[in-house]
Amino acid sequence: MTSRPLAHPGACDTHMHFYGSEFPTAPAATLFPPDATVEDYRSVQERLGLDRVVVVQPTTYGLDNSCQLEGMAAFGSQARGVMVVNSSTPTQELERLSELGVVGARFHMLPGGAVGWDELEPTAAAIAEHGWHIQLQLDGNELAGHHARLAALPVPLVIDHIGRFMPPTKTLDDPSVLALSALLEAGDTWVKLSAPYESIAATPPHHPEVLPLVDHLTARWPERLVWASNWPHPGQPDPLNTSDLETLSERWLPDGDLRRRVLVDNAVALYGF
Repeated sequence: MTSRPLAHPGACDTHMHFYGSEFPTAPAATLFPPDATVEDYRSVQERLGLDRVVVVQPTTYGLDNSCQLEGMAAFGSQARGVMVVNSSTPTQELERLSELGVVGARFHMLPGGAVGWDELEPTAAAIAEHGWHIQLQLDGNELAGHHARLAALPVPLVIDHIGRFMPPTKTLDDPSVLALSALLEAGDTWVKLSAPYESIAATPPHHPEVLPLVDHLTARWPERLVWASNWPHPGQPDPLNTSDLETLSERWLPDGDLRRRVLVDNAVALYGF
């Protein structure tokens, strides 16, 4: 087993955020992390051996994507973006964002999110012609109740943080886990292997409670998974360090071929590198 499990040529971190105190925060924001800069992330990226990055708009800035776009630009063609838009975002703005490398619209259905469930379908319709996907973060326990509308979206769906199944721990035959499985089985949904501390009340730093679900996903749908750091781990009092991320990755992706598929091939397919 390689001592640098994430260091594959073309490996991609598919979910991270920049923060800058010079950018105004949104009125609904609930997280106010310290500054996290391009230079800070480059250091993490280098230590982990990652080549590509997907910059994701955090809830802190609402519909103002300026901070993320500025950070994304520093990585040129090796970066893609997932930003927050809604059905009122002008077509010209969607075109501009596409030219900058944005490929997805983020929905955060927890406190602090800027765009709610009522905007899901109209926003999906607006971004479909641009080839974007919907990235969704929610309490995974709600997946069963929303399964039908998620399955009917006209764009690919990417679900954050191993489904983010909040406590209590879910078994694989729980209705919401079955809903996630059904979405994956249908063939146009992806899941991010990331942020186990957001999924359930797990034991840090390696969160063994998420392993049954991770093992289920990697065994059944390895072609529908991507990996992410969730750097700088906003809201976490004791954030994961690079060694923790490597240890988690060795356990979640124990086989070299699986790692290459998740870290490289799947990210290329989803984000268009």
